[in-house]
Amino acid sequence: MTREKDAAAPERPAAPTAERLLESAVRELAPGAERNPLVARIAAGEAPREVFTALALEQHQVIASDRRSFRHLARRADGDPPVTAFFEALTEGESMALGALGGLADACGLDADAVRMYEPRAGCQAYPSYVARLALDAEPGDVVIALTANFAAWGGYCATVSHALRTRYAFPGAACAFFDFFAEPAAELTGLAHEAVRYALDTSRVTPRLAHRYGRLLQEYELMFWTALAE
Repeated sequence: MTREKDAAAPERPAAPTAERLLESAVRELAPGAERNPLVARIAAGEAPREVFTALALEQHQVIASDRRSFRHLARRADGDPPVTAFFEALTEGESMALGALGGLADACGLDADAVRMYEPRAGCQAYPSYVARLALDAEPGDVVIALTANFAAWGGYCATVSHALRTRYAFPGAACAFFDFFAEPAAELTGLAHEAVRYALDTSRVTPRLAHRYGRLLQEYELMFWTALAE
């Protein structure tokens, strides 16, 4: 009888690992291609060129805000070196992206005054507003997982836009640098994410349910950005 019960007992689920948590977040939270029609229109060369002007202006504020949020997360994770290293790398990356964005702004005829005086669209700024909220009160390890899932989707969009800018809209290479930056595989950042989540697991500072919630909302706000841009 005991042997029969033992044989019928369900297997215990495997303990979570950093690799499993990150891979499942990327896979399960990936939005379907049909949910972002603007990127599809850009890929086909059917979106108006004015979209890229709005994108440059909105992203200038998104990147500046995210950089502050990542810097705050790095400070909050002080004492957790791998987690701090991840957010410090993101902070540095945002500075590089902001510099690359200048090429797109120049190609769209935008000067410093136009960037400074621009009034942003609420739908486009919902994403960085949520990142700022996470920076204030979410566990940094959970944010690593959520951001990793979102970066996978964002990187795919950037690769598509970069290719279209060159082949459909004849933008110069400097105008594509911003999208190239995010489209390229970031092996170093991936490694830092794995180390950060591994450390957070070892110190019991990860809640997968919350990490997935944060990631799901980030993906929704990402799509909201593109929808607002199309309007």
